[in-house]
Amino acid sequence: MTGQLSREEIRQRVDALGPWFHNLDLNGVSTAPVHFLGDYPTVKWRRFSHVVPDRLDGKSVLDIGCNAGFYAMEMKRRGADRVLGLDTDDEYLAQARFAADVSGLKIEFRKLSAYDVGTLGEKFDLVIFMGVLYHLRHPLLALDLIHEHVARDLLLFQSMLRGDDRVDSLETDYDFWTTAQFDRPGYPKLHFIEHKYADDPTNWWAPNRACVEAMLRSAGFAICAHPEDEVYLCRTTARPQAEGPVYPRRSEIR
Repeated sequence: MTGQLSREEIRQRVDALGPWFHNLDLNGVSTAPVHFLGDYPTVKWRRFSHVVPDRLDGKSVLDIGCNAGFYAMEMKRRGADRVLGLDTDDEYLAQARFAADVSGLKIEFRKLSAYDVGTLGEKFDLVIFMGVLYHLRHPLLALDLIHEHVARDLLLFQSMLRGDDRVDSLETDYDFWTTAQFDRPGYPKLHFIEHKYADDPTNWWAPNRACVEAMLRSAGFAICAHPEDEVYLCRTTARPQAEGPVYPRRSEIR
């Protein structure tokens, strides 16, 4: 039905669904034309789109924290057979469904958090996990669950980064009395935000580059490309340590 809407009707619907965080072009109507980051996320996508396969025919894609669906729609345009977008915000999901419908793209959207991906019961060839990690109170748990339940092959990851961008070469173990490494600028650090950052109470963490890369490796994601300051393309591998998510499986509870 929305494919038959006039530009003015689209504009009215966009206004009713606003405000938008993704600036999308819906048949000539911009959803966030005065975004504080510019033409976002298109301006960011152009800097790393080359590391994503040009054609995704026969592939499945899961977009966790899809917001208004920009990346989900880009993956569908690259020919992905199945694209599923997840978010916990009803307003974002309404925007995403409307945008995909107007664009003529068949994408499924569900209200689900990163912690609940195990309920999907399927794995995906490409998992998109962009702009979510630092909004979670339990970020490493989310990465563990993604690895265990839904990531078959590739992970496209992005996080806000703060602090030094150096990555120190570290030993795999230190004795109890060795502490100097914790003060080094390139040691993995995950800065905790108790109240707000950028006026957003859901910004819980601000990792440095070393921390993000260490967390990805620890969760079982080998970094294949780092095309943009905050973006990584990873391949799913075996976790370097045997422990999975911090809580036991139901079958292991006594």
